[in-house]
Amino acid sequence: MKDFMNVDFLLNGNTTKLLYQEVSTLPIIDYHCHIDAKEIYDNLTFDTITEAWLKADHYKWRAMRNMGVDERLITGDAEDYDKFVAWATIMPYLAGHPLYHFSHMELKKYMGITTPLSKETAGDVYQRANKVLRNLPVRELIKKSNVEVVVTTNDPIEDLRYHTLLKEDGYSVKVLPAFRPDKALNVEKDGYAEYIEKLESVVGFAINDFASLKLALVNRLDYFVSLGCKASDHGLDSMPFARNATTEILDNAVKARAISNEYVDAFKTELLLFLAKEYVKRNVVMELHFGCKRNPNAKTFKKLGVDTGFDAILGATRIDNLYPLLNAMAEADALPKTLLFSLNPADNAELVTIMGSFNEAPFKGKVQQGSAWWFNDNKGGMENQISTYALGAPIDTFIGMLTDSRSFLSYERHDYFRRILCNFLGSLVDNGEYPLSQLEYLKEIARNICYYNAKNYFNF
Repeated sequence: MKDFMNVDFLLNGNTTKLLYQEVSTLPIIDYHCHIDAKEIYDNLTFDTITEAWLKADHYKWRAMRNMGVDERLITGDAEDYDKFVAWATIMPYLAGHPLYHFSHMELKKYMGITTPLSKETAGDVYQRANKVLRNLPVRELIKKSNVEVVVTTNDPIEDLRYHTLLKEDGYSVKVLPAFRPDKALNVEKDGYAEYIEKLESVVGFAINDFASLKLALVNRLDYFVSLGCKASDHGLDSMPFARNATTEILDNAVKARAISNEYVDAFKTELLLFLAKEYVKRNVVMELHFGCKRNPNAKTFKKLGVDTGFDAILGATRIDNLYPLLNAMAEADALPKTLLFSLNPADNAELVTIMGSFNEAPFKGKVQQGSAWWFNDNKGGMENQISTYALGAPIDTFIGMLTDSRSFLSYERHDYFRRILCNFLGSLVDNGEYPLSQLEYLKEIARNICYYNAKNYFNF
């Protein structure tokens, strides 16, 4: 029996341990997250571990609801200590859950606490953690995590003032924006008209047809690029593709701030194709996230709003639409470097074959599957994604892990990923599937996936 979360946590065999030594101290490039740049600029300090852990973490909220915890102790007005005790109380029951590992890794890394969390240990852990966190502002926390680049997720209407201020401040960690124009694409959703009005006020001209909408988005994209933007992101419920809308239909959709269901996919398709072309011109990576069923519980959505822990994996992701979408980009010489993320793990193998259909020189892994995402961001999900990738494509093309998180403590997920990756690579040698004489190649692969591939792919 192994000690709980010792130095060789998740590392099985000598080869795995040798590989982990190669990557454990490499800097972190977190190329997709939801951290607020303002909090970094303000150098936020947490008064309690509840603020750091439970204030906006819908992963934890979801687990607490599953265990029957009252909403008052999750998103309600309960005291911080009571919320923390509620979380600590369910911890021993999360056997096999990624949050059990993540939480204890974070306690150990940032607060030096190795005590397993439970109702019985909650009071002591709370006091010890708070003492450390009150003296660990987020800028120092990020440095302690060995982070080199943080890429936030930003709407085109944002002014990005805090990204600018951080750069002017001389902060050693690069904090860069990613361009996420979801609200401009979601013509079928409530609030579209109001959003376009906000976009008009930012760009300073009327948006009354498809051409002016495109002009407005390019205006903002150029602003983002001027501040170091290297990535765009598109959160799509399912993958759209249709070419049945005329210019008149698209113009009327923008003018009326709405569109019939018959043309929603066509509207999104035309805008994605246009943006892809603009990304190529500016060497901006395109990320496509899809396969999420958003807010299926209408009652809780009305009460608590978005991103509160009620989303789910979508079965019908319409992944088939990726083929004509990417093909249309390729035929127009407008296919950017592209990362493909499906929330449904059933799409893993198909994503790997799709990327193999659209790769070309001189790019290494120009189109590729992104790392295990959201509900798949766990030991089993990572192992599945890594092994499926290696079965269908050269694993050395993979750009590795991201946090996709709102928490400043989530950087330990990169270490979690590195251990799982090294265990996969090392097991190939231990099982006689890869020669020990070529260990130096495996070391290079591990270093590339954990750091160098992302650095080169985004040109950071």
